[in-house]
Amino acid sequence: MKIFSSKPLSGFYPIAYLLLRVGSGAAMITHGYPKFMKLLEGGEIKFADPLGVGVLPSLILAVFAELFCAVLVTLGLFTRAASVPLIVTMAVAAFVVHGDDPFGKKELAILYLLTYIMIFAAGSGSLSVDRLHGKA
Repeated sequence: MKIFSSKPLSGFYPIAYLLLRVGSGAAMITHGYPKFMKLLEGGEIKFADPLGVGVLPSLILAVFAELFCAVLVTLGLFTRAASVPLIVTMAVAAFVVHGDDPFGKKELAILYLLTYIMIFAAGSGSLSVDRLHGKA
């Protein structure tokens, strides 16, 4: 193994990509689950409405992306389709919700955005449910 080589470490790539997909998906679930619980609790909902569709629809869209789509990405199931709502949600978070904030406030959303763009481009990878079903 040549550590300074620009060639990918082909034997390690499937595991590294699995770690990226599972790690980013599982981390996003930790953002989506509390929003899901807020949705289930009912009562007055305080949530940002950056697209002007209403507080409840905004929360539902965020839960769909950050919980349900993140679970699919974690599993590697319908990965490209599931990454699209995550890309949109993170772009809105970074450039609309935190658009006027300093970089440190939007940095996490930008990192997630870049990660989900990479996942969209690369697909589910060889270690995924999609691959087991011959979809990858």
